Amino acid sequence: MTPEDHAQAAADLLRAEETGAQIDLLTMRHPKMRMDDAYAIQNEIYRAKVAQGRSVVGWKIGLTSKAMQSALNIDIPDSGILFDDMIFEHGAIVPKGRFIQPRIEAEIAFVMRAPIGGADVTREDVLEATDYVAPSIEILDTRILRADPKTGKTRSVFDTISDNAANAGIVLGPEKHAIDDFDLRWVGAITSKNEEVEETGLGAGVLNDPVESIVWLARRMAQYGQSIAPGQIVLSGSFIRPVECTPGSRINADFGPFGAVSIAFA
Repeated sequence: MTPEDHAQAAADLLRAEETGAQIDLLTMRHPKMRMDDAYAIQNEIYRAKVAQGRSVVGWKIGLTSKAMQSALNIDIPDSGILFDDMIFEHGAIVPKGRFIQPRIEAEIAFVMRAPIGGADVTREDVLEATDYVAPSIEILDTRILRADPKTGKTRSVFDTISDNAANAGIVLGPEKHAIDDFDLRWVGAITSKNEEVEETGLGAGVLNDPVESIVWLARRMAQYGQSIAPGQIVLSGSFIRPVECTPGSRINADFGPFGAVSIAFA
């Protein structure tokens, strides 16, 4: 893909977000697109949003579980950017029409007190740089069709990365914990929709340890000259399958002693 192709794809995705009308798969429009193309499109979206007055508040990591990687035939996670207008308060109601096809995932969020970056970042570096961890819900959305209506071809990881890793919102729970208060591998969540349990999982589903997810992100960002800044939020990756959120959905993620977080959709 050319730089002009990247810019056009980003513009189409931004228009889809604004209008609610999804676009066709980028991998069908550009069959030879690769990972670097996908992140270049994501970077064009970043530039456009910053130009609109948005600010970056953090990062998300996706596709950290073996099941999701196998489904998309990849062997690495992906990442996206969190902007200030994506934050929702615990217990808030998402206005009707805000998203196209919202889904949610339960995750452990890291909030950083120190900058971290570089190709040689270690687990110890992440532990030292973390201010606190908290229960969280990530709201996913897709500005790209999940499947082509004519061929049935499903979107690939390149489509998803281009679409800012399908990120749309973030909800932090009120509880804040020191990084060593819990063994994050054993922190789990019972995720319910309208009082019915939909999904359960443990932190170990995220690269065997959510801390390793932050290590991966910092090293990947170093390849693009980026780093994680103090105060930024990092969503470490979901340990449940996405839960569809039709209008009227009430979501609660119960992390037990770790806390709880909820969101509803008008």
